[in-house]
Amino acid sequence: MRKRRSITFLLTLYFSIASTALLLFGGYFVGRLVDAHLMEQDQAVLEGKLELVRNVLSKVRTESELVAVHDKLAEALVGHHDLFVAVVAPDGRRLYRSEGFGLANGPAWSVPSADAPQAAEASMREHEGRLFRFISMTADTGIEGAQPAGIVVALDIDFHRQFMTDFRNSLWVSVAVGIALSALLGWFSARRGLAPARKALNLMQRVSADRLGERLPPESMPSELAPLAAAFNDMLARLEDSFRRLSDFSSDLAHELRTPVSNLMTQTQVALARARTADEYREILYSNLEEYERLSQMTSDMLFLAKADNGLITTRTESVDLASEVERLFAFYEALAEERGVRLVLTGEGRARADRDMLRRAVSNLLSNAIRHTPRDGEIRVTVGAGRAGQTELSVENPGLPIAPEHLPRLFDRFYRVDASRRKEGEGAGLGLAIAKSIVEAHGGSISASSMEGTFRFAFTVPAA
Repeated sequence: MRKRRSITFLLTLYFSIASTALLLFGGYFVGRLVDAHLMEQDQAVLEGKLELVRNVLSKVRTESELVAVHDKLAEALVGHHDLFVAVVAPDGRRLYRSEGFGLANGPAWSVPSADAPQAAEASMREHEGRLFRFISMTADTGIEGAQPAGIVVALDIDFHRQFMTDFRNSLWVSVAVGIALSALLGWFSARRGLAPARKALNLMQRVSADRLGERLPPESMPSELAPLAAAFNDMLARLEDSFRRLSDFSSDLAHELRTPVSNLMTQTQVALARARTADEYREILYSNLEEYERLSQMTSDMLFLAKADNGLITTRTESVDLASEVERLFAFYEALAEERGVRLVLTGEGRARADRDMLRRAVSNLLSNAIRHTPRDGEIRVTVGAGRAGQTELSVENPGLPIAPEHLPRLFDRFYRVDASRRKEGEGAGLGLAIAKSIVEAHGGSISASSMEGTFRFAFTVPAA
């Protein structure tokens, strides 16, 4: 298995590589600049002395003055211990040679003749372990008709060579130290830069089911990690809300199951308290049967919602006339509506691409909920029509007590009631709206609830046929 490398190591490595390349290039560039500067200095010195010699020769008018060139040059070049000059007359006589300039007769120091091309650029030669930079060329004298004299000007640059050697050694040592320091600095910077990430990791490790209120402070995070912190906080908020809903759901489920189970136990204990007639036992069994049916319906609804949560609901879509399905449900709920003094009204028409039985169940749950919460002499209005592009909308409106906006999104939660004290005996378990939402979403639609001016409205959209 390949070993995973830390971000600190990778950042340090990349920083070290970049700084190494930069320092190496900088060291090479500085070395070349210093070398070029010394070369320019040597060239300037050589050209200056060459111009001096040429100026002296240009003032010679006679042979006697040509012989006196030696003294003039010796006086002009006094104190230049690393500079060597040799001058040869047109007839080959040596007019001047610096002290210790025995190299002038060597092949590398040949004085140019009148026919040789002139060389203004300095060249380098090594002799007896020492390095010289020199210029050799011819210069005209003031003697009329005389051939040009030859000049060699050489500069001992062995000191420069030693300086450059020491300079390069020091430079590369400094580069090596700089590379080591940059690697250390890169590691330190990476550690400091990743400190918020480690802080976030420590917080994540503390998060548990009973500590979902922890949050990362995005304002203290670097700009690159701020979106991650915000996303993590959103995730914790969703988890906290889900755990809260799950806790509420568990409590509500226990409460809903306790009532029928308690009724069954009480009735059974009463039945066993003394001997009873067959009719009395039959009545108790009928009462128990109602509780069993209630438990069975609750279990069936819970299984349906569990399938919906895991995307296991399968739909057999067909073209459904929503108005016709609502009329059939009106006929089913007619007796209950008359008993409660509620009128049922249908307007509009539309067709949907849906599972007929499931869609009827969703509309039935909405109607049942509306009938329960509509006051006597109230009217429930069901409207069918076109919704957004490619959608058919069905809405159920009924008068009733206003509901605060913060309760509206939770009406589709399981077992949720705005006011538990308002629940009446015989009402459903509180799963009807959750089932309706699951059915609508299984068809790719959406459902919503709104309350205003004493009117409550549920509306959902499904794909049009």
